[in-house]
Amino acid sequence: MGGAPAGGAPVGLGSRAVSAMAIPDLYRRIAPGLELDHDEAGLKRALESVQRLDVPGAVEDSIAALHSLRAMPEVGGREVGVLGFCLGGMLAYGVAVAGDPAAAVCYYGSGISDALARGDQIRCPVLFHFGGEDPYIPLADAERVAAAAREQAGWECHIQSDGGHAFDNHDAPMFHRPEPAARAWQLTADFLARELQ
Repeated sequence: MGGAPAGGAPVGLGSRAVSAMAIPDLYRRIAPGLELDHDEAGLKRALESVQRLDVPGAVEDSIAALHSLRAMPEVGGREVGVLGFCLGGMLAYGVAVAGDPAAAVCYYGSGISDALARGDQIRCPVLFHFGGEDPYIPLADAERVAAAAREQAGWECHIQSDGGHAFDNHDAPMFHRPEPAARAWQLTADFLARELQ
């Protein structure tokens, strides 16, 4: 969700690779097939579009995608998790709350700190990533998630001190920061290799 490569190409996860992925059309109710450029104009349009997004509907669509993914022959009965970036990070948290993924990875999901009270409904391991220099998510919010993660079995939170918002967005030079992105991706690969056995 929210940043996966187009076309379903395998994504390297250390010694493993993703053999199948589902990318739901989260904006299908308001702008089917919405595609945004990774520049200032695209950011402006994204911020406008997210204000109209049916968030509960997007979570439902993501849960439906999770179920469809499990049924794919390429999955072969293996465990299936969710991974999201930015809005997708918040939606991955919503799927973990309302659905049944085997694991969830939430990169810089805005709004997660306000939804921590629902965390007791989560039944899977969760990995959170935040940037310490994120202008959109206050460090205090990321630290609140980190404190909650320390209290929940199977949760972990990493705040990349030199990471801004969308630090792992390779398509957006205005956001991408290679060093924290590489560190966070290694943590993600290790987490998924461990949790999706």
